[in-house]
Amino acid sequence: MGIESTAHTLSIGFVDEAGKLYSSESALFKPEEGGIHPREAADHHSVVAPNLVSSLMNREDFSQDDIVAVSFSQGPGLGPCLRIGASVARSLSSFWKAPLIGVNHCVAHIEVGRNQTGCDDPVLLYASGGNTQVIARSGDRYRVIGETLDIGIGNMLDKFARNHGIAFPGGPAIEKLSQKWAGNISADESELLTLPYGVHGTDLAFSGLLTSAIFHSKKLPLEQVCYSLQEHAFSSCIEVAERAMAHTGKSELLLGGGVACNGRLREMSAIMCEERGGQSFWPEKQYCIDNGTMIAELGRKELQSGRITELDESAIDPSMRTDSSTIAWT
Repeated sequence: MGIESTAHTLSIGFVDEAGKLYSSESALFKPEEGGIHPREAADHHSVVAPNLVSSLMNREDFSQDDIVAVSFSQGPGLGPCLRIGASVARSLSSFWKAPLIGVNHCVAHIEVGRNQTGCDDPVLLYASGGNTQVIARSGDRYRVIGETLDIGIGNMLDKFARNHGIAFPGGPAIEKLSQKWAGNISADESELLTLPYGVHGTDLAFSGLLTSAIFHSKKLPLEQVCYSLQEHAFSSCIEVAERAMAHTGKSELLLGGGVACNGRLREMSAIMCEERGGQSFWPEKQYCIDNGTMIAELGRKELQSGRITELDESAIDPSMRTDSSTIAWT
C-alpha cells in the first residue's frame, strides 16, 4: 500500500507483490484563489484521509488481509502535507502490523514509469509542479544531470494561468488554449513570439520565460501566448533531455510528473527520440500525476531489496534529493 501527500494531492494506492498496478483513491486540493498554501492543503488531506482509506478498503480488488507493507512519501515536498501522509502511514502500519517504508517521491515517478511502460534504463524527464529534472541511473543512484535553477515547469504554467484568472491546475487549460491557436494559425501567423529560452548547459530556468509571456499577453491573444509559452518551455526540456541521452549513451526517454500528461510534450519527445534512433515512453496519465500507486510500487521494490523504515527513522524530509536514495534493485 502506498500513500502520497507531497503537495496538493492525497492519494492511496496499492500494487501486488509481482508489481501489478491498481488505480489509486485520490483527492485533489484546489485553492479558491491564489496558489497552494501548505497548511490549507494539509488541512484538506487530514479531512479527506478517512474517506479515502474507507473507499479503498471497500473495493472488490482490495483486501486488507493481503497487506504486507505500508509505504509513504517521505520527501521531497511541502512539510505540512508530508506530515499528514506520514501520520496516516504510521497509523495503518501499526494497525495492520505491517512494515513501514518511507520512499523518495521523485524515484517513485521513475519506477512506476518503468513498470508501466516496460522501459529498462531510461533518461527521465521529470516535469511537475515543484520539480523539473533530467535524471539517469549510474551505479546505485539516480543522478540528476540537469534541473531547474528557479521554479518547476508546472509551477511556471500555474503562475501564468493564475495571472489570467485560470483556476488551478493551469497546465491543462494552457494546453487547450495552445491547441486552439495551433489549429487556427495560418502560415504567416505561425512564427513563435520572441521569448527567453532558458537552457543553461544541462540546467533550465523558467522565471524569465514566465515574465515575458505575461508581458506579451497584455497586448496579444492569450491563445497565441500560450502556444509560444508551451513551445519554448517544452523545447528547452527536450533539448536538455537529448543532451543527457547523448552524454549517457542511453536510448530511452521516460516522461514523468504531471506535466508529462501534456500531448505536445509527448509529441516533441517522440520526434526527438525517433530522430536519434531511440524510444520515448510515458505512463498512463493516472500514473504521471502524483498517485499512491507509484509510492506503493517503490515501496514494493524497497521491501524486496530488504529495506524497511523504523519508526524513529520515519521523519519527513521536505528537501530530499533524487540522488540521495540508494537504488538496490535492477
